[in-house]
Amino acid sequence: MVDNYRPFFQTIKAPFDSVLQSLTHFMTSASPTLIIAAVILLAWQLSSWRLAAALAAVLIFVGFIGVWPETMITLSIVLTALIFSLTIGIPLGILSTRSQLLYAVLRPILDGMQTIPAFVYLVPIVMLFGIGNVPGVIVTVIFAVAPVIRLTYLGIRQVPEEVNEAMRAFGATDRQLLWKAQLPLALPTIMAGVNQTLMMSLSMVVVASMIAVGGLGQMVLRGIGRLDVGLASSGGLGIVALAIVLDRITQALAQPRKRPGEIWAHGPAAAIGSAMRLFRPSPSQRLQAGSE
Repeated sequence: MVDNYRPFFQTIKAPFDSVLQSLTHFMTSASPTLIIAAVILLAWQLSSWRLAAALAAVLIFVGFIGVWPETMITLSIVLTALIFSLTIGIPLGILSTRSQLLYAVLRPILDGMQTIPAFVYLVPIVMLFGIGNVPGVIVTVIFAVAPVIRLTYLGIRQVPEEVNEAMRAFGATDRQLLWKAQLPLALPTIMAGVNQTLMMSLSMVVVASMIAVGGLGQMVLRGIGRLDVGLASSGGLGIVALAIVLDRITQALAQPRKRPGEIWAHGPAAAIGSAMRLFRPSPSQRLQAGSE
């Protein structure tokens, strides 16, 4: 298989490589101030100022201990793995609710994927794809895709049957039933799967440092190999900080606190709108100007 199908496996690597290079270029070239400001704004809108301030402090701590570039590389790898995990996992979870045969086939595969030790995944990946960041992303996707498939299936299955019957009674199609009722009601469960996938991706990126995946995992591996406690500790603290940021943001996304139309109701858009209203004439003033 390695000798005869190497071009095929190199073709599989192409989309992973493209997305990873784009994210890595953006994360490593963007100003740390810009990234911290984006995280603050996102956390503020999704949750509160308290969470925004806490995440800002965590990211400033990452820069203070000198592991910002490695953290951005690790974040790029994790986000790339998350994009492909969701692209594969959520459709498979939805299709599994439509076909019990598909779920019966997927269930033992998912059980095996969640049972096999993480180090075992590295052997076939190195044989088929080589070493480097892109094989690291591929092995991370394989390792972390199972929770989002399971929890997407579980979330849609837990939608009350009364809701499905009411939608069908009003003439909803299968697509309308999925997008208007099942996915919104299953969103907290799906977001729990996204959270688990993120955390598993982060843990696998550290293990994948054994196949030359860069970032914080490589720092930890070098520190252990050299018995350099400071280097390993710095990498470990960066991983913990990144895990805190990703976990809190995904948990905030799972909370149905604001409707989509109100997500910016108390943010910069509201401030801009208030400022514009100060200089806008009132209806009575416009009526008076028109009569004159």
